[in-house]
Amino acid sequence: MRQLILLGLVGLAAQLVDGGLGMAYGVTTTTLLLVLGTNPAAASATVHLAEIGTTLASGVSHWKFGNVDWRVVLRVGVPGAVGAFAGATVLSNLETDVARPLTSTILLVLGVYLLVRFTRSGVRTERLGQPLRKRFLAPLGLFAGFLDASGGGGWGPVGTPALLASGRMEPRKVVGSIDASEFLVAIAASGGFLLALGSQGINPSWVLALLVGGVIAAPVAAYLVRIVPARILGVAVGGLIVLTNSRTLLTSDVVGAGELTRTVVYSVLVAVWVGAVTYAVTAHQKERRAAVPEPERVAPPG
Repeated sequence: MRQLILLGLVGLAAQLVDGGLGMAYGVTTTTLLLVLGTNPAAASATVHLAEIGTTLASGVSHWKFGNVDWRVVLRVGVPGAVGAFAGATVLSNLETDVARPLTSTILLVLGVYLLVRFTRSGVRTERLGQPLRKRFLAPLGLFAGFLDASGGGGWGPVGTPALLASGRMEPRKVVGSIDASEFLVAIAASGGFLLALGSQGINPSWVLALLVGGVIAAPVAAYLVRIVPARILGVAVGGLIVLTNSRTLLTSDVVGAGELTRTVVYSVLVAVWVGAVTYAVTAHQKERRAAVPEPERVAPPG
């Protein structure tokens, strides 16, 4: 029962992050399932089955707050579904001894990306309102969908920064559109896993716990995307994912690092993480102060 409560809380926290950043639900929850000893394919399948409900709730919530561009949803989501089905098939046919370090490596890279991405400066806006082209969205969706299913996460970490970097969409619409299109990705990935694995290794109660937590958080996250400092949240989550997946890799048979090596690596990673969070908080405060106009000074009479 405690495990189910923990999974529900993780699902809730992960959806709050995902709804605010447009990424990290799959990366966060898959990381936890791997730590619990779940087979990588079963972990990704469990997360994607839960995401069918969480992404639907998130997409509807973002739509109600006006955060969704449905043209972008279809143009990136349909290729994403194709890529996700292929990624699920590939992961399902890998041996566990190969799949576990591979999945942790992908998650580690995505965690590093989140950490670096949100430690650095913000979003381009000079081309805001210009249309996004299909020849950009289709390959993006195909690649992000494949990575999402094969690595247990990746739709948001790939799709959201790419759309933000284009400078053609408001950040809140980027987040809302990526979250809404992930519904198609979750259905396709789940179908691929179920065809390849059946119900092998998938715990329905775990799926339900992640689903309930995510659905509760979805409407709150869709509102908070307007007010929560995404930069600080992204750095905090990225560091956590890096630290957790580093542990999985260092203790795996592939790496087999000794206790001293692990302690040194963990110490360095924690120091970098704390430094990045401190920098992000300081930078955010400076940006807020710079955005507040100074009061006009009135010259004294005479």
